[in-house]
Amino acid sequence: MILIAKCKGSPPVSGHTKAKLTINSFEKGGDGGGPSECDNQYHSDDTPLVALSTGWFNNKQRCLNYITLHGNGNSVKAKVVDECDSTMGCDADHDYQPPCPNNIVDASKAVWKALGVPESDWGGLDIYWSDA
Repeated sequence: MILIAKCKGSPPVSGHTKAKLTINSFEKGGDGGGPSECDNQYHSDDTPLVALSTGWFNNKQRCLNYITLHGNGNSVKAKVVDECDSTMGCDADHDYQPPCPNNIVDASKAVWKALGVPESDWGGLDIYWSDA
């Protein structure tokens, strides 16, 4: 018999939390699905915004607060507006995408631009983040 551990939690948050940066749209009609979890609104992708994996989102405890992301030799402050759901997916609310891994910071294009990542490299980047 093979036992598979099911892990819903995200790694502990520190002053230097390792994560994978992915790209997301927070605009109506974008690939983020429904409106943001924190305020039930859509947001401009020209604003530095993020969605955090379920464990880091922490039952909305980080909603509308800022985190600082460090990557590509640069840093940027971004507002937490949504959850990258690590427990559910594959439906209209999640743009039919699979559940999010537990170590994701899903960011607007403004975050990628601020970190100086060439657009051709947008999609997956190892970063560190902390509460601002």
